[in-house]
Amino acid sequence: MPAIPPEKRGDITSRLSCVIAAKRRISFGITSSSMNPVVIIPARMASTRLPGKPLATIAGVPMIVRVWQRAVQANVGPVIVAAAEPEIAAAIEQAGGRAVLTAPDLPSGSDRVFAALQEADPDETHDIVVNLQGDLPALDPDSIRAAVEALAATGADIATLAAEIDNEADRDNPSVVKPVVAWGVSRERGRALYFTRARAPWGEGPLFHHIGIYAFRRAALSRFVQLAPSPLEKREKLEQLRALEAGMSIAVARVAQVPVSVDTPEDLEQARSCLERND
Repeated sequence: MPAIPPEKRGDITSRLSCVIAAKRRISFGITSSSMNPVVIIPARMASTRLPGKPLATIAGVPMIVRVWQRAVQANVGPVIVAAAEPEIAAAIEQAGGRAVLTAPDLPSGSDRVFAALQEADPDETHDIVVNLQGDLPALDPDSIRAAVEALAATGADIATLAAEIDNEADRDNPSVVKPVVAWGVSRERGRALYFTRARAPWGEGPLFHHIGIYAFRRAALSRFVQLAPSPLEKREKLEQLRALEAGMSIAVARVAQVPVSVDTPEDLEQARSCLERND
């Protein structure tokens, strides 16, 4: 397959392969028995770069169904798709899953997740909410567990993931978001200090590629969606900076590899080639 030029990539790299299971397993400890997570996948048809993305088929299966299947395999809790349109909900329900219809004009995926949470769980039985992007059809289910375990282990408001960048071109690629992390002694978990599209931090040493999976404490998600977009968020076009600017803490768990994300027609063809070959 020819390399995808950087200007046509989404938040992926030219060296990424189809990730079904990570290169290595990482031990993240035991999730607290008091935690009761739910995974919610926001999905809408009106993608700017790839309209109709959730229902784009890969080896005959809609992409949103493939992501839902990965989330179910993670076995951290029930999985709900927050659908902006009835056709997305129908695809999930036909596959045996649960979907909640949300207003199509919500401003962000986090808002869609929160709307679905309120509809599906008005009694607030779930205290942890995983916001899983609907464009990661080859996601390793262990990555979802890693985010939940990081939240349990650190006591942070939010947890997310990162993998070390191993492609020199991605160090300066603005489509590759870099977390600046104060890593712990084991360098398997740390605390996010900043997220940027620039090359950071400066100097010798590894750089990391942010993976957009978030585990929220329910109270943190409720607070987050009520905050106005922050100055740095608007400047970098990175929603997670809103949380940092508001003083919320974000834990980062290190994983082995970045999964292919589908943002453009070129990404879709790459995912089809990878997954059809695996299937």
